[in-house]
Amino acid sequence: MEYRGLGSSDLKISEISFGTWAIGGAWGNVNDKESLLALEAAMEQGVNFFDTADVYGDGHSERLLAQATKGREDEIYIATKFCRAGDIHDPATYSEAAVRAYCEASLKRLERERIDLYQIHCPPMPILKDGRVFEVLDKLQQEGKIRHYGVSVESVEEGLYCLEQPNVRALQVIYNIFRQKPLELLNEAHRRGVGILVRLPLASGLLTGKFTAASTFEADDHRRFNENGESFNVGETFAGLGFAKGVELADQLRWIAEGRGNMTRASLRWLLDHEAVSCVIPGFRNVRQVEDNLAALEVPSFTEAERERLSAFYQEKVHPFIRGSY
Repeated sequence: MEYRGLGSSDLKISEISFGTWAIGGAWGNVNDKESLLALEAAMEQGVNFFDTADVYGDGHSERLLAQATKGREDEIYIATKFCRAGDIHDPATYSEAAVRAYCEASLKRLERERIDLYQIHCPPMPILKDGRVFEVLDKLQQEGKIRHYGVSVESVEEGLYCLEQPNVRALQVIYNIFRQKPLELLNEAHRRGVGILVRLPLASGLLTGKFTAASTFEADDHRRFNENGESFNVGETFAGLGFAKGVELADQLRWIAEGRGNMTRASLRWLLDHEAVSCVIPGFRNVRQVEDNLAALEVPSFTEAERERLSAFYQEKVHPFIRGSY
């Protein structure tokens, strides 16, 4: 395992870390025993950073992390998020009283005294421009409730605005082979010493190459109920592509797996080749998926010619079909 600095913060985190949205229960049925075994397997192989949120299974993923990391609080870092348990458009959701309550609730579920990275969970731009939420986070940081704070953003515009806030230490962005526009944001964040967490690196599984046009998903899986943005930002599901189009495009990318084992490992390797990326946070539900993701550390980097080919592919074949602001 290699470790990268989270921007200019004091955290050194595993370049492949893991997100816990899936084990919280929004990707179909999950098994807690399998989830805990997978968390243990990740830590045994050097993973020291996990990303979660208070709304992942209504706190379930936070509780699982508390169980898995008990006694390792000083060596395993946890990032969590807040605001989506309330009305994200209501300024009251970001008041000191509300944010303090969210923070205390997460600390209780995580069984920790401090959150390593506390993130605003995809707030709308008017909230960011209002700015008062950053003052609240400054206060919580001064009190020792949080170590650092950042923002999970949906668009380049939001990310660039957050970079103007002096104490934002990390941005979480959707970035993958199907969603390359944020490269400009990554480069600017790197220049300013702000860390980048890459979420949905496999485009909700499209970039594993395992789906066909006939694939189906369970009723409680967001890949079924949010394909067209019915419940939240369409970009959070299949990178903003419709499923059928995503499968069609993924089939055209099978060449990236040559010499790299499979598309999963190749897709993660492509992200890790960017020096601006602090870590990628793929999801998982079992030990096999953890091991497959970590195998990306061993595969060859992309050549400049391959990177140019993928950039052209995105511009010509993918970008015109992505829906939603990004």
